[in-house]
Amino acid sequence: MSESETTESRWAIANVFASFNNTLITVTDITGAETLIKSSGGAVVKQNRDEASPYAAMQMAEGVAEQLKAQGIEGVHVRIRGPGGNAQKSPGPGAQPTIRALARAGIEIGRIEDVTPIPHDGTRAPKKNRL
Repeated sequence: MSESETTESRWAIANVFASFNNTLITVTDITGAETLIKSSGGAVVKQNRDEASPYAAMQMAEGVAEQLKAQGIEGVHVRIRGPGGNAQKSPGPGAQPTIRALARAGIEIGRIEDVTPIPHDGTRAPKKNRL
């Protein structure tokens, strides 16, 4: 193919917030300025306790992948975020199934980045529970 015949593939950024209560997926354009697709665990399951489950994350990611293909987006860079701050630093159970389901649905995965906020000794941690 010559330079004039090459087609540029469209890419986006998938921001995945995975806590132990819910999983949220927000897909933005490559600059991050415009939101293209939003989805949450509560949109695909009936019970509140199931919002953070890997099953809900897979269902969400499959729906998001269909919408991405409809908009002509071929690949995403994934930014995973856990609760962070004074809360838990590790992402919830829906983080990995989200990436796996996006890849299975035919969306190309570019970079995977962890953007969990880490405090530089900001506020005092809550007291420990006594048993």
